[in-house]
Amino acid sequence: MDITSIIIPTYNENKLLQDCLYSLRKNTKNSDTPYEIIVIDNGSTDGTIDFLLREKVPFVSFYENKGFPAACNAGMKLAKGSTILLLNNDVLLTPKWLRNMLDALYHQEDIGIVGPMSNYVSGRQKIQEAYTSLEEMTRKYNVEKKGAYQEVQRLVGFCFLFKRIVMQRIGLLDERFSPGHYEDDDYCYRARQAGYRLMLAEDTFIFHYGSASFDKKGKEQFQQIVARSRQSFIDKWGVDPQTFI
Repeated sequence: MDITSIIIPTYNENKLLQDCLYSLRKNTKNSDTPYEIIVIDNGSTDGTIDFLLREKVPFVSFYENKGFPAACNAGMKLAKGSTILLLNNDVLLTPKWLRNMLDALYHQEDIGIVGPMSNYVSGRQKIQEAYTSLEEMTRKYNVEKKGAYQEVQRLVGFCFLFKRIVMQRIGLLDERFSPGHYEDDDYCYRARQAGYRLMLAEDTFIFHYGSASFDKKGKEQFQQIVARSRQSFIDKWGVDPQTFI
């Protein structure tokens, strides 16, 4: 089906999720970029389920937190679209965001994955100037830089757009990286091995709060998770993922 399946994993961040969905609906025109929403709840206990039921948002709920890769995989298995988007719950979408990203994804056949610019992200996706306002960033990027793309070696999974054929060819996210981190680096690496190019949509800005769920684990535990996932990547591929930043 020629739609974009937007998969949003969430865990105990009801307010962030509400804001994310509001911005998505406000700034995504179904007539121009048809889409479906699939929320995957990782065992939230903060009223998230009541909100999703009240707003009639399609969702799947786990009885416990299975982590980001498993949640994404559950959504990917349900996705109907020809294009799939993995989206963090702690982002705010902007006008023309999906149209611009789709244009980047489909402007050449061998492009497999596309990511946007943001205020909170590692690598080349991070904006160089100071963040001012959503309106100002939208004007600078989504409008004035229309059609500006840059090929990269990795993209961060907070907003991760790819063709269904990529998933069919290389599979789902690798859950050895649970609860999270470096599963996106792994997916990018596998896509490039399969002959796909990765493209940074420099004409798309998305606001990202950053690490909302992971921050609750505490700094030491968070660092342990990151270090363990990084080592898992090195053990799997024999190369440090930091090489591609």
